Amino acid sequence: MAVKIRLARKGRKKLAYYHIVVADSRSPRDGRYIEKIGMYNPITNPATIEINFDKALGWLHDGAIPTETCRAILSYKGVLMKKHLLEGVRKGAFDETEAEKRFEAWMKQNEAKIEAKRSGLEKSEDDELGKRLIVEKKINEARAAKLAKRQAELAAKDEAENQPEIVAEESASPEDVDEKPVTDETPAEPVSEDKAGE
Repeated sequence: MAVKIRLARKGRKKLAYYHIVVADSRSPRDGRYIEKIGMYNPITNPATIEINFDKALGWLHDGAIPTETCRAILSYKGVLMKKHLLEGVRKGAFDETEAEKRFEAWMKQNEAKIEAKRSGLEKSEDDELGKRLIVEKKINEARAAKLAKRQAELAAKDEAENQPEIVAEESASPEDVDEKPVTDETPAEPVSEDKAGE
């Protein structure tokens, strides 16, 4: 029976996460497994990986074969490096203290890379947010200028519509005061005394 370390898909459509399992190679992808040794979520950035280091190392020593993705995950978490160093100790290339020292140095270097990636992602998100805010401010300023221009045009139009009425009223009122009303009747002539006697 060939034992594999592989992924079993969980989650819903377009939001998949995976369990890292040890299973018989003949069993279906999401079917029976021997043991669950971790979890992998590729949706987060960087991907979230939780793994039981000792169990994974034990299964590798017992001959379990990881799939390509699981090999990359185990390499990322240092399980394959630890297995490689323990093989060196078993062959007599160096002792366990030297292997432990090398493993610690490798882990520090790997953690520094991961931290640099995280900080780079945070910085790029902040830069992207700053750029979006600048663009949004420009759009808002353009909208405000357009709105102010439109309101000025409407105010000028209202003023123009109201202006002739006021001018007509103002021009009509002084003329009415200065001029006497015109009538059709002619003024009567004064009657003289001669005409009155006759």
